[in-house]
Amino acid sequence: MKVTVLGYWGGYPWNNEGTSSYLLESEGFSLLIDAGSSTLNVLQEHLDPLTLDAVIISHYHHDHIADLGVLQYYRQLHNSTVTPKLLPIYGHMEDAYFSSLSLPDVSKGIGYQEHDRLVIGPFRLTFLRTVHPVVCFAMRIEEIKTGKVLVYTADSGYLASFNQFVANADILIADTYLFKGNEHHHAHFTSHEVGLMAAIGDVKQLILSHLAQDKDLTKLLEEAKEASGSKVSVCLAEKNLTVTI
Repeated sequence: MKVTVLGYWGGYPWNNEGTSSYLLESEGFSLLIDAGSSTLNVLQEHLDPLTLDAVIISHYHHDHIADLGVLQYYRQLHNSTVTPKLLPIYGHMEDAYFSSLSLPDVSKGIGYQEHDRLVIGPFRLTFLRTVHPVVCFAMRIEEIKTGKVLVYTADSGYLASFNQFVANADILIADTYLFKGNEHHHAHFTSHEVGLMAAIGDVKQLILSHLAQDKDLTKLLEEAKEASGSKVSVCLAEKNLTVTI
């Protein structure tokens, strides 16, 4: 299982790099997790968007869906001699935006709910409702063949149930928008919270993402490392960062 960071800034693109988007690949299957700004351009560095197998969306804030529409248009307007299959786009149904996931002959929206257990290609997914101003779901994604686990917090403030949700994950991609001292925020984790969460959950690798622009990210990283202890590998997300587990 291989995960590639396509975009990682929170809120808006910065220095020619985009917002939340991640490509997960296994056994020839490709799953796009969120589709923030610049997704389509960076995705093309890794695969032809016409060959993408599925998309899943955590919530419908613009920095997580900005390029979803242009991905649909790309597949609709392409000049390839091969017509791509209908693209399944998974999203929750607690927002009217869900209807936009379907585009005739291009994509089909497939709804998921909080307690669902989905199988998408080689992956099994479960969900956790997060703390955020709009309905948002974290994802625990297991590679069925190997049992390897990726957890994506999406956007969230502190929630004790995350400690169990991330347990024994091989990779945790965590919203780390805030510095230590801003704990129990209504929308985002702090560096201290995600570091502690990774330590309690015995996570192997923590990737800090959904980062704040024009901030001291070295300090953010140091705070997360301090909270997580020596057993957790911690790094900052960056465009085209690829990790294979």
